[in-house]
Amino acid sequence: MAEEMGFELNKGAAMDYAEHKRTYAGFLGLVKYGSIGVIAILLGMLVGLIVGGGVILSVLTMAVFAVLAVFFLR
Repeated sequence: MAEEMGFELNKGAAMDYAEHKRTYAGFLGLVKYGSIGVIAILLGMLVGLIVGGGVILSVLTMAVFAVLAVFFLR
């Protein structure tokens, strides 16, 4: 039959909670700023392709949205 491997629950390594918090904060920042970037690209595409604003207005819309979003989320 199957043998027990001898694993004991209380003999694990100590948890580094500061590293966990730093990693989670980095993940949240990546998600937050990545979402801003994706939404800015979609708004730029909306203005440039569907509304017919052209490339310059599209890039300007992306930049303005990104700056405002970062400003309000800080």
